[in-house]
Amino acid sequence: MVEWRYIAKGVRVVPEPVATPFIWTGAYAGAFALVTVLDLLGALDRTGLALAALSVLAALLGVRGRYVAAPGTALLCWMLLNFFAAHPIGEISWAGHRDPEWMACLLAAALIGTTAGRVLHARAAYRRISPYDGTG
Repeated sequence: MVEWRYIAKGVRVVPEPVATPFIWTGAYAGAFALVTVLDLLGALDRTGLALAALSVLAALLGVRGRYVAAPGTALLCWMLLNFFAAHPIGEISWAGHRDPEWMACLLAAALIGTTAGRVLHARAAYRRISPYDGTG
């Protein structure tokens, strides 16, 4: 038996991921704003707090982004964290014990956010086309 449904009423399109340049722009602007706010609050002496805040930003950007945007997002967040939050302030350096961990943390956050976004969108799409209508 065929059941007719109005498309405008029940079926909605799954949102497309945001283009990678927009995600990277958001990562740069968001990380800059976040590091600036943390600096104004005097919280940059603890780089763990800045790393956690930037990881949350990377995960939130990942929810709307593509997988190919995750490495660039992590790199931009790490650069601003390294440039403004780590000592000496104002120069990018590579500390062999610290920076690989920071990069891995930021990349993992971006990938987890992207995976969570894809799963949530796929689950919402499945519910939209599911034959279950709640009547029985």
